[in-house]
Amino acid sequence: MTDVPRLRPTLDEVAERAGVSRSAASRVLNNAPHVSAEKRAAVLRAIRELDYVPNTTARALATRQRGAVALVISGEAPSIFADPFFARVIVGASAALEEADLHLMLCLAASDRSRRRLAELLRARGVDGAVLMAVRENDPVLRIAREAEVPVVFGGRPAGFEAPWYVDVDNAGGARQATEHLLARGRRRVGMICGLPDTHASRARHRGYREALILAGLQPLPPEYGDFTEPSGATAMAALLERQPDMDGVFAANDNMAAGALRTLRGAGRAVPGDVAVVGFDDLDIAQIAEPSLTTVHQPIQALGNETARMLTGRIAGEEPSSLILPTHLVARAST
Repeated sequence: MTDVPRLRPTLDEVAERAGVSRSAASRVLNNAPHVSAEKRAAVLRAIRELDYVPNTTARALATRQRGAVALVISGEAPSIFADPFFARVIVGASAALEEADLHLMLCLAASDRSRRRLAELLRARGVDGAVLMAVRENDPVLRIAREAEVPVVFGGRPAGFEAPWYVDVDNAGGARQATEHLLARGRRRVGMICGLPDTHASRARHRGYREALILAGLQPLPPEYGDFTEPSGATAMAALLERQPDMDGVFAANDNMAAGALRTLRGAGRAVPGDVAVVGFDDLDIAQIAEPSLTTVHQPIQALGNETARMLTGRIAGEEPSSLILPTHLVARAST
């Protein structure tokens, strides 16, 4: 009887034996930096135990890795760093990248100069991959993404662009649930404060609002638009009240704008929720400390960052992951 030759152990088996990610095992094998001493020792021990012999072609490819990925946010620094949404995204992404022993490089792509530098970075393979966030319709960053020489995934779908890989939340479903909640509270003249009209999230949330009202046999009101900031929500709420003084409910496309709406309503002498009930979207800290506390749609922001980073590391490893939609749910508080 002929002996069956023993299959050569794989790098995946080395990683499993060592209790580390495949990319971490690869970095140890190639003597790359940014690997802890503990992980390095575990991988080397697994290599000895399994008598692992590296594939020279794969090793040559692995040595080209930079050990870092770019988180690209298409926005201005003041608005980005003032919004706790992005802080949560970064926390989630960092946790996933740490598991893969990859560093996070934050890139703001709001100016022509910053976009040129980003294009050069991705063209020169200065990072192993990139996550793109807050991308708007016809954003110049989209062209950079198409021409990138490294894997790219999107955190949130961009408007007007079929992104092949993305992680998003159920924006339309969450908005529909928010509007249905207002209707269940007996509200019949429900307005909406939309976000930036050239973003997929804003369009999807407006669609969910309209669907809920139409299914209830009610006419959606023309929305007012803000830019996802508290002052813009205050301004939009004032415009809604001027146009529809008998409004008894409002859905704002994020918590910051909802907080602005609460301020305007208070200044106009409208009781919340007695006269006007208010629902936001995000479930940020501001929703809990608002006066009154804000009913809102919870979206898993940290998980959004985490899953997007995991998708990118999979693509870097040569995988073809499926795009992902994360669920949302309503959190009822005093504003309704």
